[in-house]
Amino acid sequence: MSKDVKKVVLAYSGGLDTSIILKWLQTTYGCEVVTFTADLGQGEELEPARQKALLLGIKPENIFIEDLREEFVRDYVFPMFRANAVYEGQYLLGTSIARPLIAKKQIEIAEKVGADAVSHGSTGKGNDQVRFELGYHALKPDITIIAPWREW
Repeated sequence: MSKDVKKVVLAYSGGLDTSIILKWLQTTYGCEVVTFTADLGQGEELEPARQKALLLGIKPENIFIEDLREEFVRDYVFPMFRANAVYEGQYLLGTSIARPLIAKKQIEIAEKVGADAVSHGSTGKGNDQVRFELGYHALKPDITIIAPWREW
């Protein structure tokens, strides 16, 4: 664990896990936290995520909520359908296919705000951490990745 992180962009849903991670990042790393919430069509969950981030001490200019619906459907969902990509022959890959797009936008925001780290709330036992982290490494190999579930 590197304690010299100055600013981190957190993939933030506004839920319990990422809200705890937000405070943990502030406390453990003493760094500035920037939240990024991807709008993939969840609608009514977006404003509560903004409000919770504000409540947890995030400055308004450090809260990013980006509408990714069109890009998600055009560049990720449609190609997935065309490839007939389903898990175990029956489940659509909606959540998993979104992770590379979220990682891409996180890196864009990190570059925009001068962050030296990114963070996600994926558990250390699942594939989502791989989906996020391969995206981070591919787009910005020198970025520090903070994966709280692995550190805990």
